This record gives sequence, C-alpha cells and structure tokens, in this order.
Amino acid sequence: MTASQPMQGNSTSTVLGRRLGGELIKLRTAAGMTQPQAAKVLSASTTKVAKMERGWVPMRDPDIRALCELYGATEPTVIGGLLELARIDRERRKTKGWWNDLPFVAALKEYVSLESAATSIKAWQVSYVPGLLQTPDYIRALRPDEQFVATRLNRQQRLTDNPPLLFWAVVHEAALRCVVGGPDVMGGQLEHLRRMSRKSNITLQVLPFEAGSHLALGAGFNVLSFAESGAMDVVFMEVPLTQRWVEGGEEAAQHAELFADVAAQALSPDDSREFINAISKDL
Repeated sequence: MTASQPMQGNSTSTVLGRRLGGELIKLRTAAGMTQPQAAKVLSASTTKVAKMERGWVPMRDPDIRALCELYGATEPTVIGGLLELARIDRERRKTKGWWNDLPFVAALKEYVSLESAATSIKAWQVSYVPGLLQTPDYIRALRPDEQFVATRLNRQQRLTDNPPLLFWAVVHEAALRCVVGGPDVMGGQLEHLRRMSRKSNITLQVLPFEAGSHLALGAGFNVLSFAESGAMDVVFMEVPLTQRWVEGGEEAAQHAELFADVAAQALSPDDSREFINAISKDL
C-alpha cells in the first residue's frame, strides 16, 4: 500500500480504514514481522489481517493494542492516535450520513463524510473562496444547482458544532479578486469572510500577489486531521475532472509543511481583514 492513492479499490474500504491499515503496516514492517505472525497473536487468519491492513474491515481496540505490543510500539501518543482513528472509522461505517444520498461522485461523498469527522482542517485555495466560508449567493454563482447549494450550506454547520471544527484557511489574492456573480455577490462574500474570520475557531489569512511565486500555486488542497499525530492526516486535492487523496505518510507531511510555509508568507489575520476590506472598496 502506498502513501498516496486515488479513491479506488475494494468498495468496502474507507480512507480512514486505509490510513489506519497503512500505519499498522509501517509498524509491522519496522518490527520485521509478517502477516502470519500478526494473525497468530490475534488468533485470526492471515486473510483477516490482510483485510485489516487494506482498510476493508473495521478494527477492534483490543486488536490494535495487541498488534502495537507485538510490534513494540509502546508510545501512548502512537497507540492513542491509532485507537482514535479506529473509533472514528467504526462510527462512520455504521452511521448512514446525510451525504450518502447525494447525487455526487463517490470521492466527494467520501470527502464530506471525512469533513464531518475531522477535528481540524487546513485549507489552501488559489482560485476560489474555501467552500466552508462561501455565501449562498457565491455558491449559486459557481454552480446554479439548489441541491448543491443546500449541501454546501449543510457542510458549513461543522463550523458551529459543539465542539466546532477548527478551520485555518489561507486564500490567494487571486481568489478574492475574481468577481464571482458580480460586484454585489462578491461584496457580500468579502464581508462574510471578514465576519467569519473573527470567530475563535477560524483563522483566515490572505497570500497577496506581492508574495511572489510559491510551490503551492499549482493547486489548492485541504489537510484533514483526526488525531494528535500528524501521521494521521489525510490530504484532499480536487483538480479538474478528478479528485486525489494522500493518505498519511511522507507526502501528507510534505503537504502540511507546504501549508505552514504558505501561512508563514501570508498576511496576519488582522492584516488580512484589512486587505479584504481594501479589495471590497475596489469593487
């Protein structure tokens, strides 16, 4: 299993299940163990271990603890991260979320379900305002489909849940200069950004044109976190005609570092609000 792969494979696998399985594969490989050895300690078949490592079946806490002990993974943060990931995955598998009946591609349904379970999201957007911060009129201008608009607004409730999603967005100036839906719609969107940026669980920064070129200018991405460990991060990238996942590992860590680099070059939250206000006056 690779750290980066598209949404393909067995229909019963999940992104979180594969992420959890990938972490266990790394621990088993580092310990020099085989699947039959893992199966023996679990009193299970090698086939079951293979399914667990591929994310095809939910994992029980006792099995995770037994495997961690076998592999010599004794750090509480590592074990705790795996247990939390397994818990979220089990809950997602047994719960029929409101997104399941949406007429969208499977990858987007999977993203919405992950977004509903994430504890924090870091979003870098180049071309448009992040979906969780879009106004109804802005959404409608992007896609005049009322079901799509309602779905996006439903997703935004994560920002006011108890506890709320921690959302940190860095937006390129180009996304704010692009007048979506006309001056009135865009003016309302910019005012909404300023208002939302004052919420305690939201951090909003702007990367201005004057910051120059950057490795991240090619495409936007979201880093979804589900536990303390950065190794548990999942990265989602939506590009024309397809979507791509990075399920933990070195590549996910690289995207987290790329986001941190972009945020370091961006304006501070206070300066970003002033910058957005200036753009509003230019409409």
